[in-house]
Amino acid sequence: MSAKTAIESVIQTYADCMNESDPNKVKQAFHPSAKITGYLPDGLHEMSTEDFGSFVAAQSPPKGTNDPVTLEIVSLEIAGKTAVAQVRDKYLGMTFLDTLSFLEVDGHWIIYNKLFHVES
Repeated sequence: MSAKTAIESVIQTYADCMNESDPNKVKQAFHPSAKITGYLPDGLHEMSTEDFGSFVAAQSPPKGTNDPVTLEIVSLEIAGKTAVAQVRDKYLGMTFLDTLSFLEVDGHWIIYNKLFHVES
């Protein structure tokens, strides 16, 4: 599998974790040391992978409702065993622009950090 295909698969797992409110998929997509950081309307938020998994699990699963998570890969740049993707997703009634950084660890791609910005 190409690096691009493998990273796109991780991005899909990331979207699935939110769509299914599945903290186990958070653990599949994110490195254990990852940080999830960004701005919501009430200010700066910083979470660990564990915190983000708990947050996702606490949400009602949007899958099968009129407000499922939608996802668009805006850009993807790969440099050796690192990569950066910008993805636009709609989640919890907001449109986010996420910057995801990736590492290839032991032959598997994984999200190492997520920066998020609420577009609307």
